[in-house]
Amino acid sequence: MEFRHVFVCVNQRPPGHPMGSCAEKGSRDIYAKLMESIQMDPELFMSVIVTPTGCLGPCGLGPTIVVYPDAVWYGNVRLEDVPEIVNSHLKGGKPVDRLVVSKGKPPGMF
Repeated sequence: MEFRHVFVCVNQRPPGHPMGSCAEKGSRDIYAKLMESIQMDPELFMSVIVTPTGCLGPCGLGPTIVVYPDAVWYGNVRLEDVPEIVNSHLKGGKPVDRLVVSKGKPPGMF
C-alpha cells in the first residue's frame, strides 16, 4: 500500500467572519473520524498519517482536505463522506471524484 499524508483544515475564524472557516463547517469531526478510521485499520495505520492544519486557502470550498503525494484536493467534505474517502482513496488508490475540487495544485491557482 502506498504511503499517504492527509491534511485536514481545522481553521477556526471568529463567528461571522466573511470567509467562514472549515471548523464551523464540521472539519474537526471529520478529522476525528479520519483518525479513528486509520487507527482501527492495521493496514492504514502503518501507511497513512492524518494532520490537522490551519487554513489551506479555499475557504469557500470547506471543509477542505488534501491528500499527498497524490495532491488531490477535496472540498465540501461532510462527515458521512469519510468512509468513502478512506475506502476508495486511502485503501483503493482511487480518488472520490464527486468531492475532488483540484488535482496537482490548490484550487483556483494557475
